Amino acid sequence: MNLSVTSIDDLSERVAAVSAEHAVHFPGPPSGRQPVHTVYVPADRFSRSTPADFGAEALRLLNTHTPGAGSFGTAFGIEPEIAGLVRERVAAKLASEPIEDVRIDFEDGYGTRSDEEEDGHIAQVVEAVATAYNAKGLPHYWGLRVKSFADGGHERAMKTLDGFLTALRDRLGRLPGGFTITFPKVVMAEHVVIFVDYLERLETALGLPEGILRFEVQIETTEAVIDHQGRFGLRAIVEAARGRMAAAHFGVFDYTAAVGLPPAEQRLDHPACDFARHAMQVSLAGTGVRLSDGSTNVIPRNDGPDEVNHAWSVHAAHVRHSLKHGFYQGWDLHPAHLPSRYAAVYAFHLSGVDEVIGRVRAWHEQAASADDGVLDEPATIKALTARLRRAVDCGALDESVLPE
Repeated sequence: MNLSVTSIDDLSERVAAVSAEHAVHFPGPPSGRQPVHTVYVPADRFSRSTPADFGAEALRLLNTHTPGAGSFGTAFGIEPEIAGLVRERVAAKLASEPIEDVRIDFEDGYGTRSDEEEDGHIAQVVEAVATAYNAKGLPHYWGLRVKSFADGGHERAMKTLDGFLTALRDRLGRLPGGFTITFPKVVMAEHVVIFVDYLERLETALGLPEGILRFEVQIETTEAVIDHQGRFGLRAIVEAARGRMAAAHFGVFDYTAAVGLPPAEQRLDHPACDFARHAMQVSLAGTGVRLSDGSTNVIPRNDGPDEVNHAWSVHAAHVRHSLKHGFYQGWDLHPAHLPSRYAAVYAFHLSGVDEVIGRVRAWHEQAASADDGVLDEPATIKALTARLRRAVDCGALDESVLPE
């Protein structure tokens, strides 16, 4: 083949430089297991048995109000064909690993206390965490939510984190794996810069490996979505974190209040929340930062079937809304949220799963064709494979069913 341009070496070098720069900012999707939820427990209520207690209460509610596949399917809106299987696996999950991720809350769920009282609760939490860890009762993922810098709680936040980690080091001699800090109500990326500077000092003082203290940022202010210069603010927050930002968690109620929604409309599935979530997705895709949705504030006021089923109905609908929008994690606040969380998640993963497995297997066997009614793109196969991986990680599917 005759060519008119004799050399493109300089252009190839420039393409390589652009690709290298892109890889710095977009290292790819996060790797490893993502929990399906984060359970928030006020610090003064957290004990060594809290995860097991949540599971026992959730299982009691499940068995009391949905004793069979029919009542279970009706309660959570699940097709009869899979209701029995989903119920079986939800019950097993509640008995074995009811909480995948727990956050011990020193912020909104805890409130403002005197320094003496908060210091006392730090000591209580350290003992609870250490005892649960030694008894293998600490969830796979766990951590603290500290007070917001935006609310003037920066000194208390840093003191709480230091006091907790120092006492835990003295008690256990190590920091158990899976630890994450929740950094709430970010209004300026500079707050994240300051927080990272503090974490570096804390690691040095405690003798911890550099970079081990990672955190998630709560996206619950309008300024975190659109910053003071009118730009999307999330990328600046990620850059400010200097590689320590593990996740971005949407805060439903602070955000909906900030945009002026009336109380009756402050809910996870409001279109205003969809806008914020989509901004999070577009801004953070490919950055390695996980996404989590927020919480449902509806809980049963008593043990009556009307109360429990209403709470389950609302919560399960919100979980399904999150899943349809590509948010595979959310917040749970009450033991009653665990059955509806796992019921909605497991039904989502198991509905049509045989077709998903078949499409992935056909692709890998190079047998897919237009005759199947679907002509899959590589990106679609990646998404289907990720769906199957999430289903296995949370217990909805067995590892053995995955295509090789």
